[in-house]
Amino acid sequence: MVGRVVAPVRAESGLDGRPGAVLGRYATAAVLVRLADEGARVALVLLAIERTGSAAYGGLLVAALMVPHVVAGPVVGTVADAVRRRRLFYTLALLGYGGVLVAAVAVAAASRPLSVALVGAAGCLAPVMLGGLTSLLRDLVPDRLDRAFGLDATSYNLAGIAGPAIAAVTAGAAGATVATVVLAALVALGALVLWTLPIPDRPARAHHAAAPRRNPLGGVPLLWRRPRLGAVTLASSFGQLGVGAMPVVAALLAGRFQHTSYTGLFLAVASVGGLVGSLWCARYPIRAHPPERVVLACLLATAVPFALVPLVPSVWATLPLFALVGVLNGPLFCAVLAVREQEAPPAAHTQVFTVGAGLKSTAAAAGAALAGALTGSGAGLLLLGMAACQALGAVAGAAVLRLPRRRDADALR
Repeated sequence: MVGRVVAPVRAESGLDGRPGAVLGRYATAAVLVRLADEGARVALVLLAIERTGSAAYGGLLVAALMVPHVVAGPVVGTVADAVRRRRLFYTLALLGYGGVLVAAVAVAAASRPLSVALVGAAGCLAPVMLGGLTSLLRDLVPDRLDRAFGLDATSYNLAGIAGPAIAAVTAGAAGATVATVVLAALVALGALVLWTLPIPDRPARAHHAAAPRRNPLGGVPLLWRRPRLGAVTLASSFGQLGVGAMPVVAALLAGRFQHTSYTGLFLAVASVGGLVGSLWCARYPIRAHPPERVVLACLLATAVPFALVPLVPSVWATLPLFALVGVLNGPLFCAVLAVREQEAPPAAHTQVFTVGAGLKSTAAAAGAALAGALTGSGAGLLLLGMAACQALGAVAGAAVLRLPRRRDADALR
């Protein structure tokens, strides 16, 4: 027999609880912690070179940080879905990420295996900073989710632009160790801002001894039991497989135009385009069409500029195409978040977000690795492959949408 359920307890912060103020504080916290997540990849490579002179060691550290995103995502999501005092859980997880990152820096020169293990531990907490934070919006601003998703997407774009720059500039001025400590401080500051959010505690519940335990992978079957969720996850992962190749392709294009600095210019223009697209969706949410259809349409549209880049003759003709890729990513990402929100059941709400974010990160990393292995094929062929990934994602997503919805109650245990 299940005991009486106590009403949810609202975590009072003592600050302005109006939706606009709450959303502003959430966006601040999200930007701060995601700046650190993006910047850490640059800082770790620079740290490895500074301490040991080995870029390969830096690559190992980045892999240790990134791989757990998808491996630990389901487990972290399950814990976040089960823990009662969520504000405390999220705050401690963020502080733990920053603290473990600093510890990894402290032992980097003395013990490479220990440093890699500590970075891996930080990577296990990273899903909290990505999909985990996004999953809180349902409780923080339930009446403003469309705009909230736009601002959340904006936080990723800002972090993608500024995070690596902060790490590189700080490392150049004061060393990679200081850069990593600065990033950890940003996470700590973000955790303090998050602590001010009115995140409600979960109800206290008396469980019978024979009650079923939560399955740490219980949200994973939802990807094929709920066609809308499966469609956007598969489609966006295919898309990220192509987008992940952008840094490699940008470098090849810069070589073709005989100026290596164009690499950063291409990527910066794409990031700025993404920022514009996300802000546009935050100001003018797309409500006229089902979000899963928006995802498929944006993927098909993104294939076009990728396919056109090999045909244009100059840098200035290439830049608008990269900007268009970024702009289209804004509504695409907001629509993905909307489907996750609509399809995620309460028992696996956070897990759906952390698993989806982990799969996208892994697909992007795989795309970068694949492009690196195929650099001899040239930028033109790689760009056609990136366009094909977008088109295949749209086709695969459309096929999944035609599947019947299956019973999924047992999957959440």
